[in-house]
Formats: sequence, structure tokens, C-alpha cells
Amino acid sequence: MQQQDMTAAGLWADFATPIADADDYVRSLRGRRMTIYFMGERVAEPADHPVIRPSINAMAESYRLAAERPELGSAQPAGAVRAVNRFLHVPSAPGDLVAKHEMQRELGRRTGTCFQRCVGLDAISSCHSVTFDIDAANGTDYHKRFLAFLARAQAANVVIGGAMTDPKGDRSKPPHRQSDPDLFLRVVRRDADGLYVSGAKMHQTGAVNSHWLIFMPTMRMTEADKDWSVVGAVRVDAPGLTYIVGRQTNDTRAVDGGALDAGNAQFAGQEAMIVFDNVFVPHEHVFMDGEWQFAASLVERFTTYHRSSYVCKTGLGDVLIGAAASAAEHNGVEAASHIRDKLVEMTHLNETIYSSCMAAAHQAKPVASGAWINDEMLSNVAKHNVTRFPFEISRLAQDIAGGLIVTMPSEKDLQNNEIGPLIRKFLQGRDGVEVTDRMRILRLIENMTIGRNAVGYLTESLHGAGSPQAQRIQIARAMKIDEKKARARNLAGVPGRDR
Repeated sequence: MQQQDMTAAGLWADFATPIADADDYVRSLRGRRMTIYFMGERVAEPADHPVIRPSINAMAESYRLAAERPELGSAQPAGAVRAVNRFLHVPSAPGDLVAKHEMQRELGRRTGTCFQRCVGLDAISSCHSVTFDIDAANGTDYHKRFLAFLARAQAANVVIGGAMTDPKGDRSKPPHRQSDPDLFLRVVRRDADGLYVSGAKMHQTGAVNSHWLIFMPTMRMTEADKDWSVVGAVRVDAPGLTYIVGRQTNDTRAVDGGALDAGNAQFAGQEAMIVFDNVFVPHEHVFMDGEWQFAASLVERFTTYHRSSYVCKTGLGDVLIGAAASAAEHNGVEAASHIRDKLVEMTHLNETIYSSCMAAAHQAKPVASGAWINDEMLSNVAKHNVTRFPFEISRLAQDIAGGLIVTMPSEKDLQNNEIGPLIRKFLQGRDGVEVTDRMRILRLIENMTIGRNAVGYLTESLHGAGSPQAQRIQIARAMKIDEKKARARNLAGVPGRDR
């Protein structure tokens, strides 16, 4: 076997022809030499795996949107000859962030699941400004390297995934004090051509469906954690990478036959554990190496971007509200006042998420590199809303739909010659509504609230981009309580006092 050219130019050679559209994107995933496991078995071709393929379909929608609605799915970088996919565009004005959030909501509506590209977008946006800051402080050339990498990615129209979350081990200890140093991704050796990293990244959204990964530290570092303070980019098929695709509730319904029981047979999310075993990164693709002082700002900027990216959940909310309304119609109760009130409450919660995310975009601020970043306070408020409101929207959807979402017979029962007619007789709702249509809507509600796509709509909403306490810490830091107390004392006529 011919040895792979591990220089930056060699690693990009396979991407000389840009990905043109959604179908071309799916073709680009075939034939890659990747080590992927699912349920204890090696996956030879992910694009043909029935459990993995729906997540590929969801990511492909980002290419389809760019073609069908370029004002959402594409962007024109300053000085660029042609537009690029918005998932490869660093925001350079508040309007870019507004359009980003509109795109994310639309993709949520189209797929009803996680479309898996937001982490990569927020990674490149964060790296753009942090590499600039490191260079300004230390005279390094990380920003130049990063811009060259990004230009190649834009020209090739590839998918970049982001890898931040480490296993962490004992949460009370920093990386250098862990009993196993690989519990945080780290540099294990360096040579004249680059560096080698080992460790793992957890909960990696869409990793198998990407072309490149940017790995980043997951927390504030100290000087003793220099080897863990590393940022770089690797191809997803780099030697030494192993992917273990995680289970999702009801995921194997995709292999049961038929599409009804899956609820959303076409689209799904995907998460994987990625193991790095002496993975080589050429110097051109290293964007931080030991600058531990900048790990905190990278994490904070990433989370500020990413917490507003949870606007995508409003697109899923639109789908779930529509499914609940359809279920009510099928049951003949859409005119009941309590049903209308529940739909109003679901919409109120969904639009509250949207409004806080969009406010964070409109109130964006510039950083030294020329990038713009969402307002930190509003972004954290937005994500804190997301940790709560989808759960209540889901509860109300189940309330409207009824218990049949968890007791309904299967599609195979429906097709059985003996019991199928009984199911059609006793699952009839309003006259004129096909039983199969009623069942499909109920399965969709199951899928989004307790099934496979509840992974993205509920648990990911709770823990993604940091669990709820992480947002409360950032809100506490930014709430300017002393200023608020001073304003209250002034209006109340209370004299100021020294602290």
C-alpha cells in the first residue's frame, strides 16, 4: 500500500474537486479507510449502513439548502470571488449571525433532528479570533495557518466537524493530575514535521459524516497542562482514529423493515466516541500548541457561539408543534379550548428560544481578528431557555397526542392479514383520516420526544454546549450586580457606600 502524503498539501489532494451538491457530498463519503464500530461490529461503508445513513441524509440537507436558498445557506466572505457554504463562513457582521440562526432554524424544520454541522462552524469562528490573539501576544503564525486551512476547506466545500469534549475522568482534577493522561486529548510527541496526539473526544456530533475535524481543549488550563492545550485539524480518516458510534433510543427500528415505526425514517442525528492513538498533525494544521493561557478564551468564545446555535431547536419545535396540532385534528379535538391553549403555550416557548438567540446575534460584538461574536449574556440566556423549554413542549405534545404514542401496535402488526384489519378498525380517528396517517404522526411525536430524535431535541438541549450550571456561572459573571445595586440605591435615595 502506498504511504499517504502527510503534508498539508498531500492531505488536501483528495479534495481538489469541490463538492457540488447534496448527492456529491454523499458520494464523497464513500470508499474512505475509516475504523468505525457500531454495536460491536466493524462498519465497512457508513453510507450504506441503515442506522447511520439517516444522519448522513440530515447533513446533506445543508448542501441542498445552499442550492435552494442561497441567501440562507451561503455567504460571501469579504474579498472572495464566490460565495461559500455558510457553515464555512466566519461571521464578519451581526447580519451574518442573524442569517446563520435563520439557516439553523430552517434546517431544523427540514430534518426534525440534529443536522450536525454547527459545532464545526462554531469551532472555525472561535479559532479565527483566538489564533489572531495568540499571534499578537507571542509572535506565532497560527492565524496565517488557520486562514490557509479555512481557504482550502471553503474551496473544497467540505464538512468540518468540531471536537471539544474530553472524557475528563475525575472531574475534580485538571488534566495533568489524572491517573490516565489520555483522559484529556494531549500531545504525546513532536518532530520536525508536526506533532502527535492521543486521547479521546466524546459525544462527537456527525463525526463519521465529516471530512475534517478540528480538536480543541475543553476547559481552562494551567501551565502544568501545556501538553493538553492543543488545537489542530485532522482528516477524519487519519491513521490512528477509531470511531465508536453511540446507541440512540429505538435506533434499530431502521433495520426492522418499513418506515412507519421509525417516526422519521429519513433523518436522524449521530454521535460517536473518537479515540486518537498517536494521530499525526502537520505543523500547518496546528493552531495552538502549549499556549495554555488562551484555552479559556477559546472555550468561552466557542460556547458563546454554540449556545446561540441552539436556535436550531426552534426548527424542531416547529415540527413538533405541527405534529401535535395534526394529532388533535385526527382525534377531532382541534377546536377544544384547552388544545388551542396548549398549542399557544408551545409556540410561546419556542419563540422565546428564538427571540433570545436572535437578540444575541443582533447584539453581536467585534473581536480583534475582524470576526463578530454573539452577545455573551444573551447567548447564555438563550441556551438556558433551551435546557428547559423543549422538555415542556414535548410534555404538551404528548399530552395532546395521548397514550397511543407508547402503546401503538407495530407496522408489522398492521400488515398482518389476521390482526391488521382489527388495528385499522379500532385505531380509526376522525372520519376521512387514514389510520396509517394517524399512526405516522403519532410515531413522529414518539420519535422526537422519547425516541431516536429525542437525543437531539431533549438530552442534547440539556447538556450540549455545557450543562445548565455552566450557563448560570456565565450569567452570574456577566450580570453586573454591583451596577444594578447602585442604580437601585440611586433611585431609592440610599446614599452610596464604600465596599
